Amino acid sequence: MHTGKADMAKAKNITFFCKECGYESSKWMGQCPSCQEWNTMVEAPVKGSAQTGSHNVGITGISGNAPIRFSQIDSNSEDRYTTGFGELDRVLGGGIVAGSMVLVGGDPGIGKSTILLQVCANIAASRKVLYISGEESPGQIKMRADRIGNMPDNFTLMCETNLNTIDSAIRAEKPDAVVIDSIQTMYCETSDSAPGSVSQVRESTNALMQIAKGLGITVFIVGHVTKEGVVAGPRVLEHMVDTVLYFEGERSESYRIIRAVKNRFGATNEIGVFEMCHEGLREVLNPSEYMLEGKPSGEPGSVVVCLMEGTRPIMVEIQALVCHTNFGMPRRTAAGADYNRMNLLMAVLEKKAGMQLSGCDAYLNIAGGLKVSEPALDLGMVMALISSFRNIPIPDRTIVFGEVGLTGEVRSVSQAKQRVAEAVKLGFEECILPAACLKSVGDISGIRLTGVKSVSELCRK
Repeated sequence: MHTGKADMAKAKNITFFCKECGYESSKWMGQCPSCQEWNTMVEAPVKGSAQTGSHNVGITGISGNAPIRFSQIDSNSEDRYTTGFGELDRVLGGGIVAGSMVLVGGDPGIGKSTILLQVCANIAASRKVLYISGEESPGQIKMRADRIGNMPDNFTLMCETNLNTIDSAIRAEKPDAVVIDSIQTMYCETSDSAPGSVSQVRESTNALMQIAKGLGITVFIVGHVTKEGVVAGPRVLEHMVDTVLYFEGERSESYRIIRAVKNRFGATNEIGVFEMCHEGLREVLNPSEYMLEGKPSGEPGSVVVCLMEGTRPIMVEIQALVCHTNFGMPRRTAAGADYNRMNLLMAVLEKKAGMQLSGCDAYLNIAGGLKVSEPALDLGMVMALISSFRNIPIPDRTIVFGEVGLTGEVRSVSQAKQRVAEAVKLGFEECILPAACLKSVGDISGIRLTGVKSVSELCRK
């Protein structure tokens, strides 16, 4: 009997929760009843009754947990300040919001710690900043900081992984911004799991959220990513924070793109472009000019497309290579664009334009390694494929954009006038666009507008 009670008590100290949505259960299940995902239930000890820190503070601007009338809330209470980078401010929605939590994810060595150290240097010129590292020693951080530049006196550094110690240090220092590098190294004493485990990441993020919301301190969290490219840990981690930023780029390329996939204080379709230099990351103020560097002249299969990333038009080069296959099954490859979309457009060209592409290999590439999913890319992909198949170059000073439907029609896209204006600014002479967009573009001097209604009409021109 005594052994049975011990086993029962031990069972009560163990719980299972879903690492995707955070659903908790007293027993293991193959499928999570909340998010319907399979094999996501993991075992973890039950958290003790003690909480991280003994302070009980509410959200900034609200007295305790008492209800408040909606009319009494100040809509202009969100205090913003700049990061020192216009590109990053745009992605954040206009700057840093006091009391917010920002999660920054990216591949190892992409530059997450570097850009946050540069942001700390900019903020510390007028505000107090605390940088907490659980991965590097003070000497290592000092070496990187010396390469970036001199750090102001308001910048303080702490190497610690215990959330209780970090909580006490933040309350004693009272900084305006805190950087946690990284969340996978932090641990709460109330959880018996190892640092980096699903339960530790969840509990650590919850403790930091209480600090950020209770004291009005902005907290930046660095998160490692898995081989699938998502932030390691439970999916609830991204639900808890206010903003999720992904730092993208190829190691072989010098540019980096920072993109918001969640933002409670701004749009999620803005991007910031940076270039990795010896002194750190440098803003790229004109991404279109940067992306078009080295574009070949007079080569078939190369065309420039204007895309919209949020409110910013960006020019990218699409390259296509179509050649007859030597095998029974043609090979198709798309780098930076949707592979299935390329196959769909090739089927449209066969059906509506009479192009025999079923026996051809096709390779498509967005120059510079940029990943694009906007429908306005369709017309550029079609023109690049036609140009390569017929071995006819597209004039260098020509730009295209438009969506292509399954029946071969060329459909309109949003913000056509802004796209054409950007083309004029960069010296393009002709713009091929959907005929339905001609009315919205109006009369713009300095460029010749050519409207097309279908793929078959495009092939005849």
